[in-house]
Amino acid sequence: MGPWRAAIYFIESIKEKYGLENVAHIQVLLYGSLAKTGHGHGTDIAIKMGLMLEDPETTDVSLINEKMQQIAEQNILALGGIMPITFCPGKDVVFLYNESLPFHPNAMTFLLNLKNGETISETWYSIGGGFVVQEGLSLQGTKENVDLPFPINDAQDLLFWCIKTGMSIHEVVMENEGTWRSEEQTKEGVLKIWKTMRECMYRGCHTKGELPGGLKVKRRAFDLNKKLTKGELYNNYDQWTALVKKSAGNFNAILDWISCFALAVNEENAAFGRVVTAPTNGAAGVIPAVLQYFILFCNADEEDKIIHFLLTASEVGSIFKKGATISAAMGGCQAEIGVSSAMAAAALTEALGGTQKQALMAAEIAMEHHLGLTCDPIGGLVQIPCIERNTMGAIKAITASQLALQSAPDYAKVSLDKVVKTMWDTALDMNSKYKETSDGGLAIHIPLGLSEC
Repeated sequence: MGPWRAAIYFIESIKEKYGLENVAHIQVLLYGSLAKTGHGHGTDIAIKMGLMLEDPETTDVSLINEKMQQIAEQNILALGGIMPITFCPGKDVVFLYNESLPFHPNAMTFLLNLKNGETISETWYSIGGGFVVQEGLSLQGTKENVDLPFPINDAQDLLFWCIKTGMSIHEVVMENEGTWRSEEQTKEGVLKIWKTMRECMYRGCHTKGELPGGLKVKRRAFDLNKKLTKGELYNNYDQWTALVKKSAGNFNAILDWISCFALAVNEENAAFGRVVTAPTNGAAGVIPAVLQYFILFCNADEEDKIIHFLLTASEVGSIFKKGATISAAMGGCQAEIGVSSAMAAAALTEALGGTQKQALMAAEIAMEHHLGLTCDPIGGLVQIPCIERNTMGAIKAITASQLALQSAPDYAKVSLDKVVKTMWDTALDMNSKYKETSDGGLAIHIPLGLSEC
């Protein structure tokens, strides 16, 4: 998502300053983690989509492969979606596997030649969660600086405002969001996020076959869904979820469904389907799975409860982003699955009636038991171990929530802020080969195209 957005920002800037008709040639250099996992993560595909000004939120993802094939066959790319230029994917997207830039491992440089001979170069960094930074400039994709009614940089700030106002976490978040838009607009945006999540889950549970990339990983959500629904017929999402509730008559069945939901989302991600960064694409299955658990098995299918859940989750994710990182290239998988599990744990705890302290305790518990988790995707693909890790993150979130709900947070020895700091310290100490480079761990012990049972 980050490289896609960086390409969009770059081309929009070129279009405004110089006009796309004056572009002669463009080349993209990928550094560090972006280079080493670029093919597996589809970074080159995302950049080409961005150069064509395709919107990641609305583009028809079923046509992506067709568009990539067309570019490869014709060596022509429609810059900005309108201006055909010569573009050879094998030469114009350059993977610099042994070079890294100091600011962030996920770096890319756009080199553009104008017809008048002028050369333009811009370097961008993908820092996690779809956020990007242009070298020398401020964070892109964020709101302008404003005076928030409840400024929050860490968990202690959040708890301070909750205690002072008596508001829940989601209420504090809603008040802050009101700085930029109306409450109705915020609710509409959050429900749009949930709609995308549930569509992704449904699509993933009803798509079979093999994931692309060479590992020959078979989709499992389809078969698991079919087994759990016992072959009963349904025609849409509502009928499906009614059947899911009916079929989950015991603890094991509920666990299976949680795993199915998470698998479905991240199999879609691995197949270049549309997912919601929560907080990243690689960890996109945890929050939808836990929220679906809450809706279906805790009898909470109400729009307001869904909104409250996602608002609370987002604030916890923001705390990790400010105090540590949500980029696996910076912090390993603890920064992705760990953060998503903490987000889901806090949201579920508050949604189930827990106090603000219990919600933050749940987030701490979830992350505490992901500390040190490495990122070692086989073949650079977001498949093994990434897909299964989303099921683990979801289950850990629910367990953390249950522990917090049965605990007295005032007696807790570890605060959320302490675990955020510990996560960041761990990230700084972690060897770079375990940070989304595919240079260590499972990535070097399981050869591409083979798997072990």
